[in-house]
Amino acid sequence: MRRREFLVGAAMLAGTMARSRAANVRAPSSEGLDRITAYFDNEVTSGRLPGAVILIQQHGKPVYLKTFGVRDTRTGLAMTPDTIFAIHSMTKPITCLGAMMLIDEGKLALTDPVSKYVPPFAKTKVGLQTTDPHGELELDFVAPVRPVNIEDLLRQTSGISYDYIGAEWVEHAYKAANIFEGPFNNREFADRIARLPLARQPGTLWRYGHSTDVLGGIIEIVSGQTLYQFLKQRIFDPLGMNSTKFVLATEDEIARMARPLPNDFILLAGERERLAHPEWQSGGGGLLSTITDYQRFSQMLLNGGEFAGNRYLSPAAFEAMTTDHIGPGSGVARDYFYFPGDGFGYGYGLAVRTDPGNAKPPPPGSLGELKWDSGSGTYFGVDPKLDMVYLMMQQTQNERSRITPAFKALVYDCYPPALRRP
Repeated sequence: MRRREFLVGAAMLAGTMARSRAANVRAPSSEGLDRITAYFDNEVTSGRLPGAVILIQQHGKPVYLKTFGVRDTRTGLAMTPDTIFAIHSMTKPITCLGAMMLIDEGKLALTDPVSKYVPPFAKTKVGLQTTDPHGELELDFVAPVRPVNIEDLLRQTSGISYDYIGAEWVEHAYKAANIFEGPFNNREFADRIARLPLARQPGTLWRYGHSTDVLGGIIEIVSGQTLYQFLKQRIFDPLGMNSTKFVLATEDEIARMARPLPNDFILLAGERERLAHPEWQSGGGGLLSTITDYQRFSQMLLNGGEFAGNRYLSPAAFEAMTTDHIGPGSGVARDYFYFPGDGFGYGYGLAVRTDPGNAKPPPPGSLGELKWDSGSGTYFGVDPKLDMVYLMMQQTQNERSRITPAFKALVYDCYPPALRRP
């Protein structure tokens, strides 16, 4: 048997054994679920949150689905399971799945230089801040030690940043470039990013940024479709994600859209930016979705890349997507802006739990769990040990850093102590 066939078979066997063990895990306690209800009821009645939708699914079936508050305080319309949310960075795992499908088919390779598809990247430099003999800071530009490649885009090690992350020179360079000026599509946006200096040498630092937006443009080039056309044909339609899109087209869809509180200024500004560029299908943060749509995507991940008889990734490609690629021996450093968090590594578009972490006691969860969240407060987790997916849809930038860890703790408090920690 060839090595690849052996590894694929071993991965499938391990997944089958894990699902068999998880099938014996009992359902979450009713007392624990009541605590989730009480928590979000209080968030809404206290005025800190307009509304939310919470879903926990175990063994492929919902065990908890509740709506809280309203989708929009201006209209007073009640929150419903089909409410549409701006999911911001929870777009990234979907775009990365699309890229992994192309890699699985041999149409794209992890080692491909980005300049193969976006030629201006051949001239991209790395910004290097130095101190002159008088103690003044200077910015120099040096050649990258190697080209940015597709794997860098998938694992956020390209050196591409966001304009609000990193050193002062990085923020200044991104803001001064006016990368959001006028109309632009994915390919034009990738060209704009290529003209900016990289914040670090490729492959040396996990740095959150527009990497997945550039990846979305490359998907368009390779597939010959717009990013939405590709995702719709290959992921949304087969999964039944009928309400997931970049632009709302009907009055009914617009009425179903959730909005943050009027004092959530950062999130409202982001929404204005999104509406100002309907032509930009941002692979890093532009999708709108519902909790029931994203549940299907999450369940597909829990199933190892398969859903309702359709396989989206081969076992080997799925294993690659959900394995930590920035851990010890990878040469990748982490800084203050390492959003996966303590105890987590990062695969291709997903955080993956690799160890308990440094906190005592460790945060709740399981080794091998997958997760991601967003700046708008949405969150999803996939736990193979408990055969569970859990999702939170809300629209709050102001409160998300407080609510997200509380939500995860409440979910795991529904289980016996032995199952709550890695």
